[in-house]
Amino acid sequence: MTGTGSEGVRPGADATDDATATPPTAERRAPAPRAARPPRQRVAVIIPAKDESRRIAATVRAARAIPYVDLVLVVDDGSEDNTQHVAREAGAVVVRHSHNRGKAAAMETGAAVVAMRDAPDRAPRHLLFIDGDLAETAVNTAPLVPPVLEGVADLTIALLPPQPGAGGRGIVVGAARRAIASMTGWTPTQPLSGMRCLTREAFEAATPLARGWGVETGMTIDLLRQGFRVLEVPCELRHRPSGSDLKGQLHRAAQYRDVQIAVNARRARAAVGGLKRATTPRERPAER
Repeated sequence: MTGTGSEGVRPGADATDDATATPPTAERRAPAPRAARPPRQRVAVIIPAKDESRRIAATVRAARAIPYVDLVLVVDDGSEDNTQHVAREAGAVVVRHSHNRGKAAAMETGAAVVAMRDAPDRAPRHLLFIDGDLAETAVNTAPLVPPVLEGVADLTIALLPPQPGAGGRGIVVGAARRAIASMTGWTPTQPLSGMRCLTREAFEAATPLARGWGVETGMTIDLLRQGFRVLEVPCELRHRPSGSDLKGQLHRAAQYRDVQIAVNARRARAAVGGLKRATTPRERPAER
């Protein structure tokens, strides 16, 4: 009997010899290596705080529960109470200004510290800025993160529900809204919202930040004018609003002043830029 396939009987051998022959050894191949997963994008929460010892612990604990967050940093901006100690005990990394330097300075300090803690072989952390008085509701800033992670937006801004006890009449908000709309073509709902998530690239493009309470308005104008994408996202947050007493009125007056300073500085910058473009001679087309 003669076989027809490659495993048939060899010429000159009988069937018994073939049947008892050792089968060919199967070729063993190493399993294909699994594709390396890209490292998970990380987010740092930065909390500028001054005299927030009553609420900062709850804010820190809630912020640590936000998905993708692996660092919570509190910048104690010259507090006169135990803010720094309470924040540290709650699990935050704490840096402190020896005296009050304002929110914009605290934000810049926080971003600089996060940059120093970023690993050189990984993407820079996204930055999530929140207020120190959010307490347990700080975890509800989580919806700000996914649009930035997914590349849908470069900056997300929290839309807060109406806050019980707020004493403002919308004068400062209206001024900031009109200024942003006139300079960028985009009309925000809550231009003064301080809860914001943005990429490192966007943050650096917005620096130096506007001073004082003009930081949010200035940041929004600067990023929109540079082509960054901005998105407002509803978040169920509760914070301590400014009332209608003298302290609240003084706070809103300072807000209005700082917003106007930030806006006027950017209008002047835009005017100078337009003047330079208008006076720069155009290159003549090459002669043929």
